[in-house]
Amino acid sequence: MRIQNVTLISLFLLILLACNGPKSETATLLIYGGPIYTVDTTQTQVEAVATKGDKILFAGTLDEAEVYKDEKTQLIDLKGKTMTPGLIEGHGHFMGLGYNELNLDLMHTKSYQEIVDAVAEKVKTAAPGEWIIGRGWHQSKWDNMPEVTVNGFQTHDLLSAVSPDNPVYLKHASGHASFANAKAMEIAGLQVLSKEGIDKFKVEGGEVMRDELGRPTGIFNERAMTIITEHIPETTAEKDKKAFELAVAACQRNGITGFHDAGIGKETIALYEQMKAEDKMKLRIYAMLTGWDKELLGEWYEKGPMIDPEHLVTIRSVKLNCDGALGSRGAWLLEPYTDRPGHFGHETLPMEFVKETALNGLRNGFQVCAHAIGDRANREILDRYEAAFTELPDTTKDHRFRIEHAQHLHPDDIPRFAELQVIPAMQAVHMSSDRPWAIDRLGEKRIKEGAYMWQTLLQSGIPIVNGTDVPVEPLNPIASLYASVSRKTLKGTPEGGYEPEQKMTRAQALRSYTLDAAYGAFEEDIKGSITAGKLADFTIYNQDLMTVAEDKFLNTEVVMTIFNGEVVYKKE
Repeated sequence: MRIQNVTLISLFLLILLACNGPKSETATLLIYGGPIYTVDTTQTQVEAVATKGDKILFAGTLDEAEVYKDEKTQLIDLKGKTMTPGLIEGHGHFMGLGYNELNLDLMHTKSYQEIVDAVAEKVKTAAPGEWIIGRGWHQSKWDNMPEVTVNGFQTHDLLSAVSPDNPVYLKHASGHASFANAKAMEIAGLQVLSKEGIDKFKVEGGEVMRDELGRPTGIFNERAMTIITEHIPETTAEKDKKAFELAVAACQRNGITGFHDAGIGKETIALYEQMKAEDKMKLRIYAMLTGWDKELLGEWYEKGPMIDPEHLVTIRSVKLNCDGALGSRGAWLLEPYTDRPGHFGHETLPMEFVKETALNGLRNGFQVCAHAIGDRANREILDRYEAAFTELPDTTKDHRFRIEHAQHLHPDDIPRFAELQVIPAMQAVHMSSDRPWAIDRLGEKRIKEGAYMWQTLLQSGIPIVNGTDVPVEPLNPIASLYASVSRKTLKGTPEGGYEPEQKMTRAQALRSYTLDAAYGAFEEDIKGSITAGKLADFTIYNQDLMTVAEDKFLNTEVVMTIFNGEVVYKKE
């Protein structure tokens, strides 16, 4: 009788264990039916993924995944489509993305005349005296240049003629220069060359361009842009919310579930907190505090990083703007510009402040992310980082300091990224857009030895964080992935690509937009790969971007975006 009781008890325990085994975990979502690339080295491709709430429950074979299915599980049959982890924009400007959709978008203009025409059209509906704001023009990408130029830039005369009463301020695509009309300059006090007006031409870390008679041309480079921007009326809360919503929608359309926001201030922080409280934060923002606001930095050093347990808005880094861009000849170079002799670009932030910030970051738990495009800016920042690491060696175990862009490097400085464990956040699409004319700025030798050195950096043992620098470039990750693997323009030229030895493999490119981007934000344990326990963020495409022919790669479209285990975008 005792043996029989023991048998019954054992049987009961087995049943109890079975109930508490895998079958007790039921999936809210089961995805299957197409290639699923995990970016997980233990299993790079799986047949199915099961999620529960906002987490990944299982990734593996379909037979195993179906154990987690019940009558309430939502099924998504890919029908041959491809899925990857949710893509992460590794360097962009989130509110700039939203405002680019609200204001004049000049990204696709091909001539000065097209800019003039766009402003003339806007004048028709603008209120008297209302500022006309836009962004996206790039003179090096125009089909033709106007007859009158100064230092390779247009002058304001045509723009001023179509908008005599409305001040106009149009930011360069790079964000490092701007173009203003006569009315805007009049408001800023530059219309008459009085002593006060002449003094305004002298801006440390910037340039007000002038013609041969000393008159302002309308082009303001780097820190000189503040001469105009300080007169532009502040935005409204209503507009900010609208721009935020437009930016979220743009991210969802493009399969972006995470966004490294490169430089925000108090107002934007408050907006993000409000949007989160209102349940409108439908993507994950990793925000960098703007280095322009020393008071803001002091406040955050005192209270320390904000690491969101819900993984929606995290603030643990500082963004420094240390030089300009190649397009505006503001990038800080070791040798002069090939197409502007005697000009070296601009140091837009004192290097002693870079070291001070690096030390403060190490002491207070903040990552430092410094913008550097020119080879001198990159070298100077690496020097300051290294000096800070040497001074505070006990704080450098996992600093993950970054250089944003790292676009042009001196060959001697390339191995220093891995040696110092400094992460390069490089936007591959910049190569596609800039390389055809960047050689005019730098010359062939500097281009070939140190520009867009992706594979060399990867082989040195340091990951690359990819992205677009939106709204400098369109948010579309497919374009940046294509540039990563082809080294071509978006028109498919040249044959074989520019400096093809620096191409990324497709696996490297995907990783730079997922797991390595997550690593660049200390988030590789929670996202960036399709791994059980991580967040359920996925991007689904109309074709297999890992195998599709290169000449068909740009036909890839995002057809679905899943965030927190829920479908937030589906292409009609």
